[in-house]
Amino acid sequence: MSHLKSPAGERQPAALGGAATTALRIGIGHDTHRLADGGPLILGGILVPHDRHAVGHSDADVLLHAVTDALLGAAALGDIGDLFPDTDPANRGRDSGQMLQVACRRIVEAGFRIVNVDCIVFAQRPKLTPYKLAIRQRIAELLDLTPERVGLKAKTGEGLGAVGTEAALMAQCVALLETVV
Repeated sequence: MSHLKSPAGERQPAALGGAATTALRIGIGHDTHRLADGGPLILGGILVPHDRHAVGHSDADVLLHAVTDALLGAAALGDIGDLFPDTDPANRGRDSGQMLQVACRRIVEAGFRIVNVDCIVFAQRPKLTPYKLAIRQRIAELLDLTPERVGLKAKTGEGLGAVGTEAALMAQCVALLETVV
């Protein structure tokens, strides 16, 4: 990005007209969990009826893990494994919503505000359309946002790869943070 010199000689981002008042930060999160027989599936903080569940050290909520990593990444505060290592027995079966809220507190303490998140869940089954609104509402509640600031899309694996053969599910998230400089 090109910079302009202010009258005092300080460098200011040119894209902001020379008067930096807000910094925007983008983070990307990704997670994958293996699927095993027996449900239900925890996704986005809600129980989704299904004959399979995600396997993991915590409650294996692949979507909330991706959201957590996107937010932590945007704030340059590490990742979910830094805060909640799978080597710590206290994290066995831990609620991913609690982990997300801890990450959010750290983000706020670092001087950031969450603007929005946009998520994709990759799952062959179950079809997520009936649950998308509830998932968006739960994520919004956990992030203290309105549901309109939480995007959610669902994609299948078209019968290909680990997602398509129902061996795993994945999630990705992009988060936008804002702070006053």
